[in-house]
Amino acid sequence: MARTKEQTLAWLRTVSGELSTATIKRLDETLPWYGDMPPGRRSAVGLVAQAGIKSFITWYDDPTTTTWIASDVFGSAPRELLRSVSLQQTLQLIRVVVEVVEQRVANGDQDLREAILLYSREIAFASADVYARAAEARGLWDARLEALVVDSILSGEYDDELPSRIAALGWHGHGEVSVLVGTTPRMLDVDQLRRTARHLQADVLIGVQGGRLVLVIGRSQPAVGSPEEPTPTTPAAPTLSFMEIAKALEPGFGPGHLVLGHEVPSLVEASRSAKAALAGFAVAKSWRNAPRPVYADDLLPERALAGDPLARSTLVNRVYRPLQDQSPELMTTLWCYLDNGRSLEGTARELFVHPNTVRYRLKRVSQVIGWDATGAREALILQSALILGSMNEPEPGAKRR
Repeated sequence: MARTKEQTLAWLRTVSGELSTATIKRLDETLPWYGDMPPGRRSAVGLVAQAGIKSFITWYDDPTTTTWIASDVFGSAPRELLRSVSLQQTLQLIRVVVEVVEQRVANGDQDLREAILLYSREIAFASADVYARAAEARGLWDARLEALVVDSILSGEYDDELPSRIAALGWHGHGEVSVLVGTTPRMLDVDQLRRTARHLQADVLIGVQGGRLVLVIGRSQPAVGSPEEPTPTTPAAPTLSFMEIAKALEPGFGPGHLVLGHEVPSLVEASRSAKAALAGFAVAKSWRNAPRPVYADDLLPERALAGDPLARSTLVNRVYRPLQDQSPELMTTLWCYLDNGRSLEGTARELFVHPNTVRYRLKRVSQVIGWDATGAREALILQSALILGSMNEPEPGAKRR
């Protein structure tokens, strides 16, 4: 004889404790991840399973309570449980609960079995909704946190919490870092930028400041077990330079200039690279044929003219001081060569030496400072360095302080 709905409800309330115990036992037997959990989290998962059974009884009594399923079942779960239990594992949990209940009511009426199936569908949709909301909230939080980290790097105002904020973002970069600054495109595709960076074995922090798009770039190690991870039969891919990475990321920027700051040893020192990149971006339009992307250090003359103290000190310390310490002969030859319009013959006549001697000295200059004075652009850089360096020298006969 079929039971009435009231009798079925009374029976379900009587066996709810038995169903909860059987469910916990089945979870331990069938789901390895459940057994590997710490006791506290296993207890929390068990509470969710028990809440699901109680919620089913309430729902069976009044199916119009569907909208409350999520709060009934997941309300007792601690917030960290959403981070430690994936959606796939939650659906496995639901399946185990449904199987236990179905087996217990195998000889029950058809209406109850259909109710179980309908409720399992509703709870599955509710679970997906809970995880979707959590993912959306986490995504918004990560975006705000990333913007805060990038702003800290650009301003150079660090605090003790910066390393933990960087770790919370899942930063996979290691070692050297460089900052890339360009214009923000009309339709910014952040996901595409991240995919491109991952393909290049790099990681990026992305910040948008009005019309400027800022990328903090670091090289990353391939994840263990990923196709990119080197093996004895597949050696590691060659490490790309930051300029090569910047060129690959270039399509993700808007039109206009794109400036790459110099490398710095670590992310916490990225402020120096960011300042150089921002200063270069501000003056890049003054170089008519500037490449895209361009090194910030290739814009040192323009940055120095704009009053950038970092550019001025860089020019003096990387060009003027090394030549001054190396040989007065090299310094004099470079001055004469630039003052004579980069004419070998004119320089040779002024110095009363052979043109080959001038060539040799210019080659030595290039070896010492890394720039070749025979190129038009590099000659501008070197002449700017000589001018700035000489401005800081005392007048002849004056005593140094």
